[in-house]
Amino acid sequence: MLATIQITWQNLSDGVALGGLYALMAIGIGLVFGVLRLVNFAYGQLVMAGAFALAFGSQWGLPRWVSVLFCFGVVLALSVLMDRLVFRPLRGKSPAVMLVATFAVAYLLQSIALLWFGPLGKSATQFATLNAPWTIGGVLIRQVTVITVVVTVVCLLALRLLLDHTSVGLHMRAASLDFATARLLGVRANRVIGGAVIVSGVFAAIVAIFLTVTNPQVTPDFALHDTIVVLAGVVLGGLNRPLPATLGGFAIGFMSGVLGGALPTNQSQYLPAFVFTAVILVLLVRPNGLFTRGRGAVERV
Repeated sequence: MLATIQITWQNLSDGVALGGLYALMAIGIGLVFGVLRLVNFAYGQLVMAGAFALAFGSQWGLPRWVSVLFCFGVVLALSVLMDRLVFRPLRGKSPAVMLVATFAVAYLLQSIALLWFGPLGKSATQFATLNAPWTIGGVLIRQVTVITVVVTVVCLLALRLLLDHTSVGLHMRAASLDFATARLLGVRANRVIGGAVIVSGVFAAIVAIFLTVTNPQVTPDFALHDTIVVLAGVVLGGLNRPLPATLGGFAIGFMSGVLGGALPTNQSQYLPAFVFTAVILVLLVRPNGLFTRGRGAVERV
């Protein structure tokens, strides 16, 4: 039988840290879905590629800022290649074809990483010092917890400003509503969608940095489990807009973090079952998402 769950302030702190990280991942995944109508299962492999870039930076003894630039460069280059070589040629195909393509890309990149770096991977230790705690109100809170939440809020606000108050953002929203009509009205839809892919890649690179703080050992399946959980969180929150998707990512991350710390070690195997059961129950009541309004069809960005 399950032991009594005891939730402490430390568990809540860990839940906020994981929730902030998953919210950051949800922003990138939700943005690509809003514009492309594409659930990108290869998003975790972008994070994995950025983490390997950081690991090489650590191995080569590069300064932190150079490693960060290298991480962003690798993730953005891979994002552009995925868009040009896979997503753009298949853009007119059915959603099922696009979905299968992202699965294929994800496992291809994972297999390449396995062949090149082996199953043990490499270590990225540049930012391990961010695990050091701050004492706030008598509670030990890791520095990365505060930084992750702050960065997530800043990224969400920046994305909202981009979508609402810039010509690129308005074109992005127009392309998401009707790709064909937007092109007829003069919107360069391919360029706008490419921009959305790049912005999503920026978020993936940031996630790679934060993930290596708590998990410095980078392997070919790095961030795979996190991506699956975040995708469930995005559906839980609502795919129609970035904010509901982000809240869904935070909710499922917070729940996973709190329960992961509260459950005894020998009963941690119950955590995924509990989390995904909760997702199913919520979707039975709110099929359009927990943080969306109305019962209409899913909207885009």
